[in-house]
This record gives sequence, C-alpha cells and structure tokens, in this order.
Amino acid sequence: MLSIQYAQRICYMIIAVIGVPLNLMAIVILSRGKCGLSTCTTRYLVAMTAADLLVVITEVILQRISWYYFPWSFLDITPVCTVIYLLSRLSADCSVWFTVTFTFDRFVAICWQKLKTKYCTGRTAAVVLGTSCILLCSKNIPFYFTLEPGYIIGNVPWDCVTIPAAFTKPGWVGFDWFDTVLTPLLPFAVILLLNALTVRHILVASRVRKGLRGESKGENGTDPEMESRRKSVILLFTISGSFILLWLIIVIYFFYYSSTGINPTDYNDSLYTFAQVGFILRNLSCCTNTFIYGVTQSKFREQLKSAVKYPVTSIIQLINKQNN
Repeated sequence: MLSIQYAQRICYMIIAVIGVPLNLMAIVILSRGKCGLSTCTTRYLVAMTAADLLVVITEVILQRISWYYFPWSFLDITPVCTVIYLLSRLSADCSVWFTVTFTFDRFVAICWQKLKTKYCTGRTAAVVLGTSCILLCSKNIPFYFTLEPGYIIGNVPWDCVTIPAAFTKPGWVGFDWFDTVLTPLLPFAVILLLNALTVRHILVASRVRKGLRGESKGENGTDPEMESRRKSVILLFTISGSFILLWLIIVIYFFYYSSTGINPTDYNDSLYTFAQVGFILRNLSCCTNTFIYGVTQSKFREQLKSAVKYPVTSIIQLINKQNN
C-alpha cells in the first residue's frame, strides 16, 4: 500500500509538471492556425487539449497533489472539494467526448465527401463542442448529491466522501452504470466502429484510385489525395488508440466492482493498486496528445521548436544588445 502511494506521488507530480506546460503550449500553437490543419480540426484539437489541461489542474493538482503535499488545506473544505470534484468529472468527460466528436469529424471528412462541405466547418465544430459541453454539465449535476462531509470540525465540514446509498440503492447504481456507459464504454465502441469503417473505406478507395492511376500495372507515382488522407488517418488513429489503451484498465476496473458488488472503499491491497494504476494511466492520457501532434504533424513540430527556441534567442539577443 505504501509503495503504490509513493508511486502515485511521483507519477502525479510528473504528470502535473509535464502536462500543464505542454497543454498550454499546444493550445497556443494550435490557436495560431499555422499547423496546416483545417479550421474544424484545429477547433477540435484545441478543445481536446483544453479539456486535458483542466483534468490535470482539477484532478491531478487540486485533488491528488494538494492532498499528498498540503493535506487539510482549504481545498479540503466540503463545498470547495465538491466543486473541484464536479469540475474534474466534467473535464474528464469533455476530454473523452471531444475525442469522439473529433473522430466522427474525421470519419465524415474521409468517408462522406458530400456531407464534408457542410459538416466539417469551424461553425459546426463550435456548435458540436458547445452542445457536448452543456449536455455533459447536465449529466454531472446528480453527483453533487452523492457527496457528504467526512468530518465536522468546529462546525466546518471537511472532506468529500461518497454516501453509502450510492453503492446500494438501485437508482444510484443505475446512474453509475449510465455514467460509465457514457464515459468511457460508449466512446470505446463508437471510436472502434468509426475507425473500422474509416479503414474499410480507405482500403476500398485506395484500390479504386490505384486502378484509375494505373499503379496496379506497375506504374509508380504519388497520389496527393491519398497522402493527405494517410496523414489524417495517422493523427486520428494515434489519438484514438492512445485513448483506448490508457482508459482500458478503468473499464476493466468498473466491470469488476460492478459484477462482484464490492464497495470500492473495501478493496484489498491488490485491487486498490490495480484501480490506482488505472487512474494514473487515465490522467496520463491528458499529457499524450501534444506528443502525438509532434510525432504526426511536421508543421506542429516546427511551431513547437520555434516556441521553445524563442525565449532562448530573446535572452541571447538581449545580452548581445546590452554588451554592444
């Protein structure tokens, strides 16, 4: 138990130190619109990165790190920790569902050329993202009523603990199933389905285009359309694949405690360790998208290099100016 708690402290500190600056830098770079991406793609990626940043701030810094290093601070007063808990749930939901909306947008762009001109626009992306955020806010309101103070000290409520009824009453158990199906089980299924349909469409379209271009008869040449699709698919599959892998343990964890009926607060050491590893990987997923952008997008890499070099070059120029 002590070893996993020590590992948690280290892992969450690393996630915070890396996640905040990386996500902030990605938001700035993507918002400038110089990465060669369409307006709608840029808006989805900025929204996903902003949601990831909020997860790092609310879940990792304000909940995990604050408790490890500053226990019983004002952040642990029940009204405050309730707000932080709700914001962390909302930001995690937004991070997942913004990934789904991005996947669907790329599916339309690649597979439905007639719908692409109407759906894959900056305005549609803003409407989809705004509507998703409002619906997810509404979905998380009931969680406010599942929390109660853990202690009352000097008439001040401290800590946020889940009421026992949330694990036993059919209404709350059903809502827990609904919440987990909505995030992340349904996104798992939707992303896998859309990716499978996208791959199928690309394979068929590739054979057709090769036949039309005569490449099936031994002629060589590059196809700009297929090259553009290839880059788009690499970005899409890398983001969605990372999401599925890093959320997989959380899904297994949910099925286990739902099927056995065990209260998560009564877990033994091995089950507790398994669950905490799942939460660490889930939070780690909020730091991976910037690396994915850098690996798959050459123009993003160029902008990232310029952003990293800018403070250094500015300092050198200032020093040289003062010396002269």
